[in-house]
Amino acid sequence: MNSTIYVGGLENAVTEKLLTNAFLPFGEIVDVTLPKPDLPSSKEPHRGFGYIEFEVAGDAKEAIDNMDQSEFFGRVLKVAAAKPQKDSNDGLGSKTAVWETEGWIARHGGVSEEDRQAAQQTQHASSPADAMANLDTDVAGPRLEQ
Repeated sequence: MNSTIYVGGLENAVTEKLLTNAFLPFGEIVDVTLPKPDLPSSKEPHRGFGYIEFEVAGDAKEAIDNMDQSEFFGRVLKVAAAKPQKDSNDGLGSKTAVWETEGWIARHGGVSEEDRQAAQQTQHASSPADAMANLDTDVAGPRLEQ
């Protein structure tokens, strides 16, 4: 487990200092972040969630165990281990198709030799040498000779 936790369901009145004071009993805090709204015209001080990084991962787990579903400023908190931030070039949310990223190609792009051979055998067995050879062109539509 990493030492950063996610804290969701925050009231607008909550500040970094208040959040620090609430979680300080669980261990030494390295950093507290309250992401700002995406729109510059927004009047909200933050987006209703934040991240707290503890010095020790065990302290983060202790904070999760004790503060998840607790009430803070009249709201019920959701406290969980923070997920690593996605690389903007990797998958959903990026402007590049997931199958065009190098990471995806490395994980999923390779076709096994067994699959390649099976595909070649199927292709050779099902296709005649000349696709037009068995067509009767004297009738209204193509018909395979039996």
